[in-house]
Amino acid sequence: MQQAIAILDSGVGGLTVVKEVMRQLPQEKIIYFGDTARAPYGPRQPEEVKLFTTQIVDYLMRFSPKMIVIACNTATAVALDDIRKRVSIPVLGVIGPGARAAIKATRSGTIGIIGTVGTIRSGAYERALKSIAPGTTVYSHACPQLVPIVESGHFEGPATLQIVKDSLQELRNKPIDCLVLGCTHYPFLSEQIRKVMGKKVLLISSADETASEISTVLNHRRYLAKNDETPVHRFFCSGEPALFKKITTNWLKEQIQDTPVVWQVPNFR
Repeated sequence: MQQAIAILDSGVGGLTVVKEVMRQLPQEKIIYFGDTARAPYGPRQPEEVKLFTTQIVDYLMRFSPKMIVIACNTATAVALDDIRKRVSIPVLGVIGPGARAAIKATRSGTIGIIGTVGTIRSGAYERALKSIAPGTTVYSHACPQLVPIVESGHFEGPATLQIVKDSLQELRNKPIDCLVLGCTHYPFLSEQIRKVMGKKVLLISSADETASEISTVLNHRRYLAKNDETPVHRFFCSGEPALFKKITTNWLKEQIQDTPVVWQVPNFR
């Protein structure tokens, strides 16, 4: 099936999922939408996030995708069920895959979660973890300063490390053996997070598990791309295109260096 996989996020965070999908499923076309003009979603009210997610999905459906991936934890937490009722194609989120990856990885059954205010407030990760392993101990913490760092393109340097250190202070002495990066922006900061949390804490990104689930669902439905043509990927953003393009090309450079890419700034609202 040659239609694209549509992936959306509040900004550039979902590119962590895109990168893994491109690695695992190199023949698949991808349409990506980053709502950079309205990022971050974390501090917003659930009804507003639902509205934004619905607007983007309606826009993406114009391209007749074969699957929608909500690669934003905040949007997954509050809008996944509504979007599944709205469209007839498969819709995947990132919280379920992230929770499953953490349960597989933990040895002690004590798991940390960091995310946006909206994601942590929703309790979605804790519910997902305990639905799989009821005895799991969960420490959740909101880190509202991290998404703006990623959206600004400042992933490195002493100032960034200090912000990460301040954001994670509450979890540094907790008895966790793995930490769920409960926002798809956070893998951009994995090096700094690892420095702060230490080698004994395994970092869990939902990107790998989400890409595997995408592959499984497409294979089950016989939707996988079957030809050897080089896919053409489309990247949309609602805000400043220059920074979005810079972050995207830097993050995906190996995946898109020999692949045609279309960049667009739509008037979708």
